[in-house]
Amino acid sequence: GRPERFASGRQLSAWLGMTPREFSSGERRKLGHISRQGNVYVRTLLIHGSRAALLAAQRCQARTPEKLTPLQRWAVETAARIGHNKAAVALANKLVRICWAVWCHERRFSGDWQSAKPA
Repeated sequence: GRPERFASGRQLSAWLGMTPREFSSGERRKLGHISRQGNVYVRTLLIHGSRAALLAAQRCQARTPEKLTPLQRWAVETAARIGHNKAAVALANKLVRICWAVWCHERRFSGDWQSAKPA
């Protein structure tokens, strides 16, 4: 119910089980499958929604690529690089983080908003 419960969007994403498991030692860093912790139903809804958004972005790119938003462009490029299903999960993870930022900072979503950089 409260966004203050999570210090960052990554913590919310990890709580939902959207972040990859890490198998690392020394210099080697290996990211595995998503952890699948948290609420299965919410995670399923987020991934299905991101699949629909990814498909819509791919269709828009085929017709009018200049109308893609930066988020849509990122999703399409990610799908071309790593595959449709992994890109859908990555997009769901990104959407969770965006939702946390909008919720916590009480702002309207703007695709060009950047966090404040330290001076």
